Amino acid sequence: MSGGNGGLGILEHTQSLCPECRRLVDATVFDRDGRVFLKKRCEQHGDFEAHVYGDAAAWVANQRYIRPGKKPVDYSTSVVHGCPHDCGLCPDHEQHACVGIIEINSACDMDCPLCFAAAGRGFNLTLTEVESALDSFVRTEGTPEVVQFSGGEPSIHPEIIPMLQAAADRNIRHIMLNTNGKRIARDDDFVAALAEIRPAIYFQFDGFEPETWRTIRGEPAILDEKMRALDRLAEAGCPVILIPAVVRGVNEHEVGRIIEFALSHPAVFGVNFQPAFHAGRFMPHDPLLRLTNPDVIRLIADQTNGTFREDDFIPIPCCYPSCNSATYAYVDGSSVTPIPRVLNVDDYMDLISNRVMASVTADIRGALEALWSTSSIPGSPRAAYNFDMACAACGLADGMEGLEDVIDHMFMIVLQDFMDPWTFNRKIVARCCKEILLPDGKQIPFCAYNNAGYREQARAQLSACEADRNEHRRNGRPFEIRPLTFDFKEDTIGVTP
Repeated sequence: MSGGNGGLGILEHTQSLCPECRRLVDATVFDRDGRVFLKKRCEQHGDFEAHVYGDAAAWVANQRYIRPGKKPVDYSTSVVHGCPHDCGLCPDHEQHACVGIIEINSACDMDCPLCFAAAGRGFNLTLTEVESALDSFVRTEGTPEVVQFSGGEPSIHPEIIPMLQAAADRNIRHIMLNTNGKRIARDDDFVAALAEIRPAIYFQFDGFEPETWRTIRGEPAILDEKMRALDRLAEAGCPVILIPAVVRGVNEHEVGRIIEFALSHPAVFGVNFQPAFHAGRFMPHDPLLRLTNPDVIRLIADQTNGTFREDDFIPIPCCYPSCNSATYAYVDGSSVTPIPRVLNVDDYMDLISNRVMASVTADIRGALEALWSTSSIPGSPRAAYNFDMACAACGLADGMEGLEDVIDHMFMIVLQDFMDPWTFNRKIVARCCKEILLPDGKQIPFCAYNNAGYREQARAQLSACEADRNEHRRNGRPFEIRPLTFDFKEDTIGVTP
């Protein structure tokens, strides 16, 4: 197969999913006119093709960022059928969990057209179930880096504060709350409770125009409420990472304005742009036109007037290099200095470039590796320490006093591209470091959970226990955590449609 116009041709062979039946099928990743596509054929449903990466040369060059994974301390499942049928994590998985995600409910106070979780009625986990998931996370990781509470909308769960506290009690380094911000904007007591725990807030924020909010979230007049929530989080001292979903033809033109706003707001320490992926309620009209990380990076470069350039962004090596890219900047008033402009990050990160400058110290190298990690949370003391080390290496730290001062100068931009049934790549899933934590101790890679049938089966089983949960809440009757089972037909993955 030719790449066309001087392209690179076939880049790799892998396995993917049929978007119709979720059967595991052979697939080819290839270059066409400088972009990366994935092609596959299902014997029953025919040929499928999807755009997976907007820069074929970068896809190839970024393979040098793949480094050996760090294995978990322990596993929760065994290898029986092969990846990705045995998720749990199984011993064949190539990376530990940098981020554990607990979906504590399926309900939401919004009805977003884009929702990958298809939020709605179903289940509300008990504190006991959440504690069980946390304990399993500690068992498999030793000292977990990040746990994120998600849903549904986790802030509406009546026990969200005890759940956040349960994570703090287990000395998990970073605790995150994934939220649309509505309760934060309205509930004084809730904000006061957050101020005591100070989780990082993973804050849904897609732009400024009513049409953006109407198309993506179904609520064109929600911006004022978002602004109230952000102002209250600043007062509460909770660091915020804005999470814009970027949709072609909807809010591409707002990328630069989001960054400008984030740099100016006292609560915000970073932006995590997520090109829309097609799962749950958000199904594609044309998977050949989906946005990818390089596409959004170009938008950032074009819309920030040189504040950020394409070469400021470096893949995060703990997962697959096409999944995440990031940059950090030192911010001093209106002056913004991306760290890669003054420090050759590749030269310092020997596990990435396989070479070390003679002047490199282990402390600086370790700090950079920690910053370019999925577990790095801007605005946290740990990230501030690593940022301080990086700034010291290039002289930017001169005059900064203490970690609070460092935090005030720190800003991060991340690109996070999740897979969907059209772009699913089994090689990438095997390196995933973002895991859904289930009450029975299983840990499912995020993109396998959303696309391979795990979500549907887990939700059905968790929802079936809701009557017992309600009895537990009303009468104090003991609640027994039931093991979740996943039934995959031979030679298939997912659920039969």
